[in-house]
Amino acid sequence: MTVQVVAGQECKDLWIGGRGPLLLLAYSILLSAMTYLAATNRAMNFLEQREAVNLTLQVALSVGVLLTLLVSADAISGERERGTLESLLLTPVGRRAIVVGKLTAAMTLWLACLLVALPYLWVLGRGVAVAGSAALLGFCVGTLVALGLGSLGLLISAGTNSNKTSLAISLLVLLIFFAPTQIPALPKTGIGEFLTRANPVGSALTYIAQVLVSHRSWTDNPTYLAAPALLAAATLTILIVAGPKIIKLNAGVTSS
Repeated sequence: MTVQVVAGQECKDLWIGGRGPLLLLAYSILLSAMTYLAATNRAMNFLEQREAVNLTLQVALSVGVLLTLLVSADAISGERERGTLESLLLTPVGRRAIVVGKLTAAMTLWLACLLVALPYLWVLGRGVAVAGSAALLGFCVGTLVALGLGSLGLLISAGTNSNKTSLAISLLVLLIFFAPTQIPALPKTGIGEFLTRANPVGSALTYIAQVLVSHRSWTDNPTYLAAPALLAAATLTILIVAGPKIIKLNAGVTSS
């Protein structure tokens, strides 16, 4: 059994099982409400349109990453809790293929969130010609962040027996990453700049805002992508290398 087979089964459980469409529906309602409020603002000028596109893309990235992390956090601990991990391990499939397949399925949720956001970005950005740049930024930067946090969620899930514990830890990690981005007047130098650049979520959102709102080139400040790239590379490497060891039945966990 290959990675493709595992990913296909996980995608089937996610999308045909109903979780994916339900999460995507709630996400679509949120984007629809935001887009309606932004599009009906008659005082909107050139800069405000760019800010509206930036806000919509950042919400799409934030929610998409959140959903990816939640699905990943359920991937292994959920199997343990439901008593299905033992039967999964007895199938002729490598444990590394299991983790990569589960991560691939979780990433489809992020890609679906990005696809849903494209019409909204076009509606808000059609007058300033930034919809294409926003879509490409979302794909490149958002996928990098989703990959890093999705891999981290799987590592957390593999290290816990309880699904509630895995979800709680994952949400705490996400809160730690997102909290600094909500500070309204974070200094642009010193500790403020360090916190922004060291935070994979904050640095990614800052990079997107600089390109979309501040009219900067993609190559002006690529160092803002260092933190999300490092997180993605580190967590994915650990996941692949340690995959055969972390996918196991923990003491006291038996199948139902």
